[in-house]
Amino acid sequence: MAEISAAVVVKLRKTSGQSMGECKKALEEANGDMDKATEILRKKGLATLAKRAERETTEGAVVAWQSEDGKTAAMATLCCETDFVAKSDDFIALAKDLGKYIAAGGAEPGANAILQTVVAGRNFQEVLTDVVSKTGEKMQVGDYVRFRLNGPGIIGIYVHFNKKVGSMVRIEADSEQVAQSPAIKQAASDFAMHVTASKPIALDAESLDPQLVEKEKAIYAEQVKNKPPEVVNRIVEGKLKKFYSDYCLLMQPFVKDDTKSVEQVLAEAAKHTGGKAGIKQFVRFEVG
Repeated sequence: MAEISAAVVVKLRKTSGQSMGECKKALEEANGDMDKATEILRKKGLATLAKRAERETTEGAVVAWQSEDGKTAAMATLCCETDFVAKSDDFIALAKDLGKYIAAGGAEPGANAILQTVVAGRNFQEVLTDVVSKTGEKMQVGDYVRFRLNGPGIIGIYVHFNKKVGSMVRIEADSEQVAQSPAIKQAASDFAMHVTASKPIALDAESLDPQLVEKEKAIYAEQVKNKPPEVVNRIVEGKLKKFYSDYCLLMQPFVKDDTKSVEQVLAEAAKHTGGKAGIKQFVRFEVG
């Protein structure tokens, strides 16, 4: 076995971020070969992921990015097992790296799209695996989505101060002048915050899963089944309207002024600028 100098161990430690002890073990196993030792450390990370595959990752952070021109934005969740690791320097640095990867990512949603994205010759799966081998804790990209404006509009982004929940809202307008007006810019920011707080599950009633709507109708009908049919229908329709206002973004009472719906607030903001605007897409991510 080749003698492993302290200088070589230090060099591997600097490139891998692993402890001196782990680096020395890897170099000894690799008979001093730096590349092989690096691969051994990476395999250790993969083994950790495999071993802890069934463990829950209920801690972590929401990571968001937006292009300089504001036309493209992306959001992802980076998850781990414990709050202790979520607050560690290694995890915080990994979340920062994830920001670079979602900036380079494609339009396809889902975690795998980011794991396979390459930046500076490495995909994010490799970067993540390296950190897993250091912390000994399972980490994963929970989800990923990307919004793109192909015409006049604006994308509002909000990430809560605890980093565990965040939202994006894509608004289209009839002109760039309207989209970039102070009123619409403020609305986009407010609506992203609204989504984070109010947890809508659909944009409007037409966007809801029909099976979910039928299930709700059946529940409401069962609750008043002993009443006359015309009364049942009226009560069911009333309860459905309330259900829509609870869970459909455009119909929800706006968090900053619950006398108006989100749709009404946006319409007023657009009218103030002399144009029209509409919310076309939103997403809400939460860790845990």
